[in-house]
Order: sequence, then C-alpha cells, then structure tokens
Amino acid sequence: MTRNRATASQLFVPRKPGRAERRAARRSFAAARTKARAIRLPSREREFTGSDPELQPTYPSSGRPGPASARGSKLCLPKHRMTTAVAGGAYPFLAEAGLGAEGTFIGRDLHAEAAFCFDPFCLYNSGRIEGFTNPNAILCGIIGMGKSALAKSIATRSVAHGYKIYIPSDPKGEWSSLARELGGQTIALGPGLPGKLNPLDAPARPAGVSEEDWLGEIRKRRLLLLASLAATVLKRDLLPMEHTGLDVALDLVVAEADAAAAPPLLGDIAHALGRPERLDAALGDQGTGLGRSVDDLAHAFRRLVHGDLSGMFDGPSTVAFDPDAPMLSIDLSRLGSSGDDTALVLAMTCASAWMESALADPDGGRRWVVYDEAWRIMRHVGLLERMQQQWKLSRGLGIANLLVLHRLSDLLAAGDAGSRGRVLAEGLLADCSTRIIYRQEPDQIQASMALLGLTGVEAQAIAALPRGRGLWKVAGLSFVVQHLLHPHEKALYDTDFRMAAKPREFTKTDVPSFPVARPEVRQ
Repeated sequence: MTRNRATASQLFVPRKPGRAERRAARRSFAAARTKARAIRLPSREREFTGSDPELQPTYPSSGRPGPASARGSKLCLPKHRMTTAVAGGAYPFLAEAGLGAEGTFIGRDLHAEAAFCFDPFCLYNSGRIEGFTNPNAILCGIIGMGKSALAKSIATRSVAHGYKIYIPSDPKGEWSSLARELGGQTIALGPGLPGKLNPLDAPARPAGVSEEDWLGEIRKRRLLLLASLAATVLKRDLLPMEHTGLDVALDLVVAEADAAAAPPLLGDIAHALGRPERLDAALGDQGTGLGRSVDDLAHAFRRLVHGDLSGMFDGPSTVAFDPDAPMLSIDLSRLGSSGDDTALVLAMTCASAWMESALADPDGGRRWVVYDEAWRIMRHVGLLERMQQQWKLSRGLGIANLLVLHRLSDLLAAGDAGSRGRVLAEGLLADCSTRIIYRQEPDQIQASMALLGLTGVEAQAIAALPRGRGLWKVAGLSFVVQHLLHPHEKALYDTDFRMAAKPREFTKTDVPSFPVARPEVRQ
C-alpha cells in the first residue's frame, strides 16, 4: 500500500489554473497595488512643498501619475544664451555646411564628409559669407605636399566653367604642357628663342573710357614699368632727377613713335637717356641741367638692349595675345638656372606689363592669374608694387589672383619690419580673403599663427597634414579639405617625374676598356 502511494505521488501532475482563476488572481494583484499606491502617495491637496524631507513621497518607476507628470504637454523652460565657443564645447560634433555646390569641385570636406567646391566669384557675388571682400587667394605649403597640383587643378577645372587662366611667369616651365593640353598658348622667352615681347605695347582702350584719359593711363603704366626696371638693375631707388629723366625720355620716344606710326621700344628709351642734351632741350625753360645724372639709367637700360636680356624685349612683339585662349603661360625657365635672378625678375616685370593689356579689359570675362614660385617675387619691390595694383583692382578687372608660396615666412623676406617691401607683402596677404595652408614645418608654425591668426587647434593641424590635405580659411570659416585628383590629372600634374625616374642601367658596352698593366714575370 505504501509502495503504491509513493509511485502515485511521483506520477502526480498538478492541475493548471483555469481562466477564471487567472482573472481572479490578476484582479487581486491590481487591488493590492492600488492600495499600496494609496498608502504611499499623498493626496493632491497635500503636495510636497520641500519644507520637510520626511514628507517627500516615493514615486513608482513609471513616474508621477496624473496631469502634473508633464507627460504629453509642452515644457516651458527658460531660454538660455551662449557663445559659439561654448556651444562648440557642448556640441562638438557640428561642422560647417561648406561653401555650397556652386563652383569648382576641389575634394572632400573631412569634417562634414561632403563635397567641397570653391569659386571666389560666386562667393563674392552671392554675399553669403560675411567678410568675403575680394576674390584673391594665397596657397602655401612645403615641397612635396601637393600645392602645385592644387593650383593646376583649380586652373584646369576653372576652364570648364568658362574662366581664362593667365600665368605671368613660369620659372620652371611646369605650366607649358598643361597649356598645350588645354589648347592654350605658351610663350617661351630666353636667349636664342624667337619669342619677343615689347612691354611698352599700348593695350586696347576699353569701352566707356575717353581717349585723353586712356592716354594718361598708358603713360602712367609705362613710367611705372620703366622705373621698376631701372630700380631692379640698379638695386636701389631712383633719385628725383632720374625720375625726371625717365619722364622726358618717354615723352620724346612716344612722340617720335607716333609720328612714325610705330610702337615705342626700350631701345629708344636707352638711346634717349644716352643723350642728356636732348632731355635738357625738351625741358626748355624748366631745364635743370640733367647732365650726367641720368648716366646710370642709360647703362641700366642698355642691359635690356645689349646685355643678357637682349633679343627678348628690345624689339616689336613677335607674338600676339589671343584673348580667346583658355590659358596663357609665359615660360621663363631658360632664365632661372643662374644664381642671380635679376634677369628673371626683369623678364617677369616686362612679361607682366605685356600681359596687363589683356587684364585691363573689363569685358574679358572672369580670369585667374596664378603667380607660381612667388618667393622670387617677394624680394623685389618693383614686382610687389605691380602686384599690389592688380590685387586692389581685382574686383573691377574681374580677376582672381592666386599667390603660391612654400611658407608664409617668405612674405617676411620682402624686407625689414616697416620697410616698403614688407608693407607691400603683408598688404597682399591682407587682401586675400582665401588662405590655403598645406603642411608647414614645426619652425614655421609660430610665423603662420602670427600672420594668419590661427587658433591652437588649427596650428596643430597644419603641422601634421598629409599629402594633398590642406586647411582652407575662407573669410574666417575653416575647413580641412582632401584634394581629389583624377588619374589623368595625376599624370599631367606630376612634378616629381625626375625624382621617380630610374637610373640608367650600364652594360658592358658602357664601361670603357683600359689597358691593364700586367706585372712582369722574371724567370
């Protein structure tokens, strides 16, 4: 009997509760919970005021019940104002929206993870960015970081937008192949080359300018050119009597050229300066006896006619400017090999004056003027003065200037603090609303911070930027942009082809054979 009961207890399965029993259990649990809430929570008339901590009620995990819980209603919190610096710290994952989709595609904005486009003309006309007052830009970066590729990429892609590109001086000849690829024009200047430019050529008179005003403007430009050339050769500023000699010599040469229906030439200026008695006779009653005071000027201009620059700027122009060409480059690579760059600077001055005939036309459309290897220009006040004029008149002429440097401290090489050259160089930087900084050496960080007003974060960024990545500061806005190149562009812009070229392998036929002296063997 006992054994049967044990077996029955092992096989017993309890009966599951029915639906009615489960409902009764749920009602009982809900009643107990309601009773517990009534005990814990005070009535609405006795809400806690905070005066006695012991009267503070304990709320369930679901929150305070009733309309006072603020669920399903609007919160009326007081407004709070903060600066953008505080907001940037509170919300660090915000980035600029970029400059818009208009313009030339540059690459990828690394902070916003979006495409980055840039067009100074569109930004200036739209007025979206406060403080963007001019279309000029400066690009600097150490060797090998891709700044030349960026400059050429901007030029190439801007042609697709209808812009024209001018390269007043190409000291290394890197833009010649690019100009040929785009169907542009390249003018190579140097000893023994057929190309000649007359820097005294008069540009065409723009519409809306009177003949008298335009003649006065041409005379002023020619005087500025002649003074710049003389100061470069003499390596000093001109004296007042020398300026007077240039004025009188130019008027004599222009009068004779107009009578002969021929353009004035630098050789005519040198010839007139070599005869001071003609200058005194032209001054008349105002003659001051120039005498031998213009001898230095005569010898200075003789270098352009009979010296190392002879054959390039001492005759009528043999090349004509094509205003419809997408790109014009003046190749001066034949003049940049010597240690003395005086000849190169003189050629750059003459070529810039010749190219101004196209820049002076306000109906010429929008144009980029690229000054590559501009560290050569920073040491010469005459070139800086010509560039300052283009920087100031960029909006009226419809041009955007791009200054390409290795480092910002090259601007300080223009002269001592307070000197004319230093003031001009710093003025060019101040008139650039766009600053593009590629990687800088650690010893250049402080100079970059002082000249550009970089923050500590930006200074750390430019010290560690990889190849092709730069900090763009556009009227106070900062972007870190990765420049993207098409494979065809990489091959076209490659400036390291000589460094990457393999050395020539020598064979046995390349090794000269020399007679080998054999030791004499004595028997």
